[in-house]
Amino acid sequence: MHKTTRRGLHATALLAAATTVLGLTLAGTASAKGGEPNDDNTGGATAGSSAGDYAVTVNGRTYNPTPGRDAKLNDVAVNGVVKATGVHTTFTIDPATLGVYDYTLTGAPAPDRMVTSPTVVFTSKVPTLSAAQLAKPVLLELQVRDDTLVARFSTAGGKLKVQAKDAPQGGIFQMEPEFGSNVRVTHVLGPTLFYFVNPFTGKVNFGNGVDAVSTAQSSAGYHQMLLGKDSPQVATKTSQTASTTTWSVASGGRLGGVLGEDAIELSQGATNCTRDCQAQNRVQGSLPVPPDPSNPTPIGG
Repeated sequence: MHKTTRRGLHATALLAAATTVLGLTLAGTASAKGGEPNDDNTGGATAGSSAGDYAVTVNGRTYNPTPGRDAKLNDVAVNGVVKATGVHTTFTIDPATLGVYDYTLTGAPAPDRMVTSPTVVFTSKVPTLSAAQLAKPVLLELQVRDDTLVARFSTAGGKLKVQAKDAPQGGIFQMEPEFGSNVRVTHVLGPTLFYFVNPFTGKVNFGNGVDAVSTAQSSAGYHQMLLGKDSPQVATKTSQTASTTTWSVASGGRLGGVLGEDAIELSQGATNCTRDCQAQNRVQGSLPVPPDPSNPTPIGG
């Protein structure tokens, strides 16, 4: 049985007393925390840990506040994509489609990494919206702090929120559409990954089928098995292939993503929640974790 460092999304805390310069707010805060959403039991950036650090580029300017501080943008019209570059993960958000593209694990050295070189986990995560719904996109809010980011977009038809944590695994990504009715969201895996049914849990996971390599086997090429899972809340899967899933997501629901131990532990499904859903259903290592699957078979393969 493998072990992982539990990491997840957490809300950033912004102080009321802040200095605003050219739309950027910087505020002193407590040191960064890790763990599940709103879970402050895990320490932040320490030597030898899997600590991350997001830098976000908007309109050609990069926002990467010093450790323990926040960067915040509000009500910005975006030209081109928003680029998030972290130690362990990178991706882009296109305001024109509200889609997330090329979500990648970098393979940076870390005790709990699952790849050793840049690996696209998701080619795209894109909501299906009409031209009228997508009209007049604005970056309503961006918060960047150490290894976390929150980006909220508004359009003529609704809003979309993206939260991410720069970590090798754990609960590290989610997307929340708010358009007054269900939104279809399509997930397309990267070219080397596939969906499969985990024989130990009966649940659908995704991965690349590459077995773990211990540090004893390779001091440079060690990694855990790449295992992930879509984590829906108030969302219904409408189709499934080896490379693609489609979901119908209720307004205020979400599609999360978990990697590593969180993706395979024997937990129950999420509760019905359409507000602050990221803080729900934490198991915090209390459930059994099955062995890695052996030679997983792509769905339909």
